[in-house]
Amino acid sequence: MPRESIRTARFEARMTPEVLAVLKRAAELQGRSVSDFVVAAAQEMAYRTIEEVGLIRLSVEDQRRFAESVLDPEPLTPSMERAIERYRRLTEPRP
Repeated sequence: MPRESIRTARFEARMTPEVLAVLKRAAELQGRSVSDFVVAAAQEMAYRTIEEVGLIRLSVEDQRRFAESVLDPEPLTPSMERAIERYRRLTEPRP
């Protein structure tokens, strides 16, 4: 199937002549059409943006505190112990 027949949507963008010149030059360097270059760049940025939303960024101090809490956690409170026991009773298979 020819590549052109797969496309189903159209996108238009207005830009300054300077921006278009940069896009044309970059597309030429990659041996692509401007359209292919823009679509690929936009898709890459979209994936990166979506991925970054899922990341949690911590300061060095917060990273240290997180690591310490994982490696040496505080003891469980009695209410936390009861909650764990209730959870186990509800989720463990019955004989």
